[in-house]
Amino acid sequence: MTSPLRRAPGEADPPPVQGYKVVEVSPVADETLERALNEWTAEGFSFESIHFVMREGSHRPALAYLFFVRGEPPGRAPSVGRG
Repeated sequence: MTSPLRRAPGEADPPPVQGYKVVEVSPVADETLERALNEWTAEGFSFESIHFVMREGSHRPALAYLFFVRGEPPGRAPSVGRG
């Protein structure tokens, strides 16, 4: 048995550790969402999802949470031949 930090000869490298980022956006508007999306994707994060928090009696979200992952999101094959 090998320790988690040591690999047996010929054993493949483990998959890269992913880093997650959650960003709160308020006020929720196209400009604030666009700014946050552009900022964090430029930092190397991939957009994963968005969740809105609603106020009772209002049709407009009170705030939004944007979820990002560094690297390729789970289940997505790496891109080949970009350029």
